[in-house]
Amino acid sequence: MVQTHSEVKRVEELRQLLQQASYAYYVLDAPIMEDAVYDQLYRELQQLEIQHPELVTPDSPTQRIGERPATQFLSVRHNIPLYSLENAFNIDELQAWDQRWRRQVAPTEAEYVAELKIDGSAIALTYEDGILVRGATRGDGVTGEDITQNVRTIRSIPLRLNFDGMENIAKVEVRGEAFLPLEVFKQINEERHKAGEQLFANPRNAAAGTLRQLDSRIVARRRLDFFAYTLHISGMDDASIANTQWEALELLQKMGFRVNSQHQLCQSLAEVTDYYKYWDTERLNLPYMTDGVVLKLNSFKLQEQLGFTQKFPRWAVALKYPAEEAPTRVENIAVNVGRTGALTPLAQMRPVQLAGTTVSRATLHNSDRIAQLDIRIGDTVIVRKAGEIIPEVVRVLKELRPADTQAFIMPTDCPVCGQPVVRETGEAVTRCVNASCQAILKGSIEHWVSRDALDIKGVGEKLVHQLVDKGLVHSVADLYDLTAERLFVLERMGEKSAQKLIEAIAQSKNQPWSRVLYGLGIRHVGSVNAQLLSEKYRAVVELASAKQSDIAGIYGIGAEIAQSVYQWFRIDANQTLIERLQAAGLQFAKTEEIPVMDNGILKLKGKIFVVTGTLPTLKRDEAKALIEKAGGKVTDSVSKKTDYLVVGEDAGSKLEKAQALGIAQLTETQFLEILED
Repeated sequence: MVQTHSEVKRVEELRQLLQQASYAYYVLDAPIMEDAVYDQLYRELQQLEIQHPELVTPDSPTQRIGERPATQFLSVRHNIPLYSLENAFNIDELQAWDQRWRRQVAPTEAEYVAELKIDGSAIALTYEDGILVRGATRGDGVTGEDITQNVRTIRSIPLRLNFDGMENIAKVEVRGEAFLPLEVFKQINEERHKAGEQLFANPRNAAAGTLRQLDSRIVARRRLDFFAYTLHISGMDDASIANTQWEALELLQKMGFRVNSQHQLCQSLAEVTDYYKYWDTERLNLPYMTDGVVLKLNSFKLQEQLGFTQKFPRWAVALKYPAEEAPTRVENIAVNVGRTGALTPLAQMRPVQLAGTTVSRATLHNSDRIAQLDIRIGDTVIVRKAGEIIPEVVRVLKELRPADTQAFIMPTDCPVCGQPVVRETGEAVTRCVNASCQAILKGSIEHWVSRDALDIKGVGEKLVHQLVDKGLVHSVADLYDLTAERLFVLERMGEKSAQKLIEAIAQSKNQPWSRVLYGLGIRHVGSVNAQLLSEKYRAVVELASAKQSDIAGIYGIGAEIAQSVYQWFRIDANQTLIERLQAAGLQFAKTEEIPVMDNGILKLKGKIFVVTGTLPTLKRDEAKALIEKAGGKVTDSVSKKTDYLVVGEDAGSKLEKAQALGIAQLTETQFLEILED
């Protein structure tokens, strides 16, 4: 059916009306039309788009709910890493954070923006030319899962941005929190109870589980909400748009996002403290869960000066409200030795229920913390979960202390190897510096085989201990010299299990340079930092020869991490380790992808592809990589701009729309032939 000019105009008018109504209802909480009127306009738009599928666009209100369940979520790399926040659990810790950043710079004055910490699930949104093109989970901060189909169902997330005065912006990155309002959470659990299904433990878990639903229709029914709190803009000078966090929040609202209205600009920590204390009780009256306050330095210039630690931005902190606490009795104090040689005292306690889990151990951090608590075996203590994750001892109830207790003293010798331990000036940690200590060796190997490092399946803590105790492994490099026959001496290790383990170790040789770098266990280098370093230094030889000042200049690295990396590569034993691992076949350079060329020109340059259905041999992300390598672009939706549709089995509505628009369709074989010609 041929579209008329009046129909095209009416579709545009309907979209604008419905988008304005959604913004007024879900963001401003000020409805501009009755529900019945909205439904009538929505149905009219839906009918016009059915009659003329070529008029459907990704930002249409009708595209919020996916037609078909997803079969899986693809892993996607964040354009900008999502760092977690350092936690503070009281005003003293807040003041300590404030003193730390002030030692880095010396501003004459500083403003803070205080925002409620919403108890939900962080997501990252990408807009290109004002259109939502991707929504992703936080994941590990570097990579997350593509949940665009589900994000489109959240009505407080605009599909198209309001761009008055900012038409030249190419890309916008928005971070925020998806959450379930308490009333909605209650209704969902009531429905699950009636259906005999397991109840969600809390709104946060329900929100996270909802975002990862494969069927976006289920996501839509659960009515997630969203507050935006971070803005990154590409394609223009950010300073010309927003110089502060406060201005960024205002700009987010103008763009069409819902921003939590309870944020406050504070001129001092005293004002922050008042804000924190006010919401400690008042938060119980909110229609959503919040577990603390996020505090950010307002000035973007100051934020840039301070940069990041290994895990956190220095310019922000999460001031948490007290977690659930419970009393229990300390039955023993043990001392663990980690892979860096750090001695960590551990309280072994009578098991107690805390925040839904059984807790029997809690870290005591170091000797300073033990002295501060004056904790002893036999003491009754109050334990809590810091950030609802890590159990910690809050205080000792000394009035209940038995008469015969003795003060605990940290050992002067390593409890594993017996060598003297040291505590360097200015450090709170006591360390074993014996490189041959089995505890350090075991910790290093456990780190090497861990999921975020080389991810060697089947190598757990017990097996690592056996390998070291039997003298089969003296460094991570020795793993690659193992044979199935040598493994037969281990407990419960048969021929089949041994061969499977050798194959898993061999497969780890294919892990990329960034994972190998993380696996080396360089102090202060976490998985996110390893990614950043490997992007800058694409081979180990480049990183090993880099100047300390150049390493420190990488966004997100800083001086402390740079010093640790620089010093690590100056140790002869570490150079020997790298040589052995290189000889074993590990990846110490970033694989360079060579573009598919035709007489020096990218074959698919400027061509737009959509991939749909299940391809015979290629996964969708593999097909996408081939297209992008050849200079093409891959989008999620079919439109007039689409040049080719690569079609597999169960193609569905995208094929129908491509046929209606007269877009060329390719089988996988035809697609590969284009690349090979």
